[in-house]
Amino acid sequence: MPPRFALRRGNAAGFALLIVLWTLVLIAFLVLHLTASGRTEIRIAGNLVSNAVTSAAADGAISEAIFNLSSPQPDQRWPADGTPHLLMIGSCRIVVTIEDEAARINPNLASPALMEALLRAVGSDTDSAKSMAASISDWVGSSQTPKTPDALSAAYRAAGLDYAPPGAPLETMDELNRVLGMTPELYAKLKPHLTLFGPAEPARSGADPVTASALAQIPQVARGSPPPAPTPQDILTVRITAAAIGPGNARATRIAVVRIGPTVPQGYVVLAWANTID
Repeated sequence: MPPRFALRRGNAAGFALLIVLWTLVLIAFLVLHLTASGRTEIRIAGNLVSNAVTSAAADGAISEAIFNLSSPQPDQRWPADGTPHLLMIGSCRIVVTIEDEAARINPNLASPALMEALLRAVGSDTDSAKSMAASISDWVGSSQTPKTPDALSAAYRAAGLDYAPPGAPLETMDELNRVLGMTPELYAKLKPHLTLFGPAEPARSGADPVTASALAQIPQVARGSPPPAPTPQDILTVRITAAAIGPGNARATRIAVVRIGPTVPQGYVVLAWANTID
């Protein structure tokens, strides 16, 4: 065999070996990538299952609370006083609390004096509280000295806002953020004490300290004025909170506002529903 031919043959063999080695490296990289992707997808699938299981447990806890509130024997009903109830559903641990929604202030129905008192109770000064309460009354259409639509529009335009108060009840609580003068900080202080499903004046029994402080600043019933229409004793509007911890430390929270009573169609109706998953 000529020396030149032998040299070429050796070079070809070395090149072929190099190709094989690079191919093996590429295959190893692909296998590693597929394995890592598979593990990630398995983890994602596991998290989705854990979240679904925990969410279902929180939903079930809301249903169980409604069942316990609907007992025909009053002494067997869960009290709507914020007492925590511990439930185990499958592998999930759920803490359920029930609060009387009538113990919160309804900005759609509350008097400007009550809203002003609540604003003072959460830390607003007297002038700011009076101004903010008037703005809320203008927004929901309950002002005792209503301004003209043009005057309201001009005030909002002067503040750089391209809308004006609708003069109608709030449809969602977050709508309060659009009221002239409202700030995120003030809204965060007010929200825990507000509801869209309570009476014009909240129940003094069961009110939280801030709401109780606001109520203490105004007379319970103005002398000579008719008392507010009482809520039927067999109708209860409550806020049920179910906080669940499930597999893999998955967390889910359900918050439902429910009206319960024998005269309510099907025994109960869900007025509001919110949920969070961590």
